[in-house]
Amino acid sequence: MKINSAQFIKGAVGPDAIFVSGKDQVAFIGRSNVGKSSVINSLSGQKDLARTSSFPGRTREINLFLINNSFYLVDLPGYGFAKVPEAMRREIEKLINWYFFVAPYEQKKVFLIIDAKVGPTADDLEILTALDEYQKKVVIIANKIDKLKPSEKDKQLKKISTTVGDHKVIPYSAVKHLGLKELLQELD
Repeated sequence: MKINSAQFIKGAVGPDAIFVSGKDQVAFIGRSNVGKSSVINSLSGQKDLARTSSFPGRTREINLFLINNSFYLVDLPGYGFAKVPEAMRREIEKLINWYFFVAPYEQKKVFLIIDAKVGPTADDLEILTALDEYQKKVVIIANKIDKLKPSEKDKQLKKISTTVGDHKVIPYSAVKHLGLKELLQELD
């Protein structure tokens, strides 16, 4: 697949007609500060499609991007250690749970972004378990693979694969575009 066009359509914080528009939804989720916006920007070939920030917890709504006028890339808020008030953190968790597990919306695929150096955290494994229970098609993106020394890569990727089970793992670098071709194929 080649992405020829990508545009931000809207942010949603609950039920919205856009979710039932008939277009496929491909969801991206990950903990705060894992580089989700950078992955989306590198995938689309646009530097500023998704807002990046050094401040974790910046995304507080479900952002929808129309890709090639054919499907929605759905960017969910980051979970985990976001430096936001507890009430805001609960609202973010509630929004994520609603989108995946309560609302009747189907996702064609869910890309769970983890930090390749850190590996899957307890929060990552918790969301992965829930996605599996609801039989979502999940692909793991091991982001920031360029931060690992060459001698660490294979060992860390094996550890990640063992931890996440049968899910496909794509080693990825938004900075160096490593794994971009493979990720684009998964979108097809």
